[in-house]
Amino acid sequence: MQAFDSVCARCRRANEKLFLKGDKCISPKCPMVRRAYAPGVHGVAARPGAAGGKSGGGKGGSRGGSEYGKQLREKQALRATYGIRERQLKKYYALAVSKKGVTGEMLIQYLESRLDNVVFRMGFGTSRAHARQLVGHGMFSVNGRATNIPSFQVSKDDVVKIKETKKTKPVFTDLADRLANKTLPNWLEREDTYTAKVTATPGLEPHEMPVDVQMIVEFYSR
Repeated sequence: MQAFDSVCARCRRANEKLFLKGDKCISPKCPMVRRAYAPGVHGVAARPGAAGGKSGGGKGGSRGGSEYGKQLREKQALRATYGIRERQLKKYYALAVSKKGVTGEMLIQYLESRLDNVVFRMGFGTSRAHARQLVGHGMFSVNGRATNIPSFQVSKDDVVKIKETKKTKPVFTDLADRLANKTLPNWLEREDTYTAKVTATPGLEPHEMPVDVQMIVEFYSR
């Protein structure tokens, strides 16, 4: 239970589902369903119906705080969503700033282009953490070359595939069933059960954004 809670607390702290635990996130056992308030004593005090507490309203609920605090929470939620360290996020932000275009959109492009995220989007991993583990164990190739670096950046026209020697691994035995109802993002196209092609620059539609990216840009531009 604690192993799950240590991860699920990130969703409760962000006050939204970050989908870090795969199928558990869409089940009634999700802590966001059972304990929809921030972790810790302050969260308990602020939950609806608690003595002296205030009911939440919208994202962040009663944990409003300063503008800096809100920006910090958005930044931490983005880190938790993609499972990256602060140093990595700063690197992606610096790259996004150096590119022509909207900084927030460029930042998301870099995150969505990570190989572990692509493997998750393809449905091969039940969560980004699981996908990162699969990549690290050398289960995939990109354009025919073995790649075990989760942060590897894919590009348009890249082909990501489960290696021939890994297809019979137990983790992939029920793959066809798992993929039956899996919807791919509009920048991915499935070629067969084990293969997908990146057909456009990876990214997210505005309604898919897990956080307020502009707040993160403001946080780092201070």
